[in-house]
Amino acid sequence: MNKVKEILRANDLRPTKQRVLIGDYLFDGIDKHVTAESLFKKLSNEKRGVSLATVYNTLHEFCKKELLNKITIDTDKVYFDTNISSHHHFFSDKEKLLLDIKSQDVIISSMPAAPKGKKIKKVELIIHLED
Repeated sequence: MNKVKEILRANDLRPTKQRVLIGDYLFDGIDKHVTAESLFKKLSNEKRGVSLATVYNTLHEFCKKELLNKITIDTDKVYFDTNISSHHHFFSDKEKLLLDIKSQDVIISSMPAAPKGKKIKKVELIIHLED
């Protein structure tokens, strides 16, 4: 947990009990894709006493500090990715499962020009799968 406290302090986040608890799960060195609901359920099953609102707020705070990537699949499903490097995803519609694709495995041969006055910040590809 000291590692998590260091990460939080380095990003100007006060290491509250809830942030440390959530960070301890997210920043354990294993890449994860979580929804607020799935993380809340995991913490609830472990009797950790964190509210769903706190999980939502903490995930969004971590995104603002660029500790997580927010991936919006549709208006109802938002995932938070602990792998903040540039990469792409497969999404299984049936299983509601998000899987990483290495950036070097995707070759984009051309891109449209950005609208006037805008520039492309990043490109994220989500390939939807079906059985």
